[in-house]
Amino acid sequence: MGKTVDQMTAEELRAELARLQENLCDLEETHNFTFSRTTVHIGADQAEGMQREFEEECRLYREQIAAVERLLRSRGGG
Repeated sequence: MGKTVDQMTAEELRAELARLQENLCDLEETHNFTFSRTTVHIGADQAEGMQREFEEECRLYREQIAAVERLLRSRGGG
C-alpha cells in the first residue's frame, strides 16, 4: 500500500502534485475531444450524465491538488 499525502516527503509531494495536474489535464483533453465528437450521436440525458461525471472527476482532482499544495506550503516546500 502506498503512502498517504500526509506521509510523503516534500519531493514526493511535488511529484504527486505534478501527477495530479497531468491527470486533470489529460481528463480535460479527453473529455473535450470525446464530447465534441459524440454529442450529436447521444441523447441529452446521456450528455448531461457525462458532463456531471466529468465535473465530479475534475472537482476531486482539484481538491487533491489543493490538499497537496497546502501540505507543500506548510512544509516550506512550495
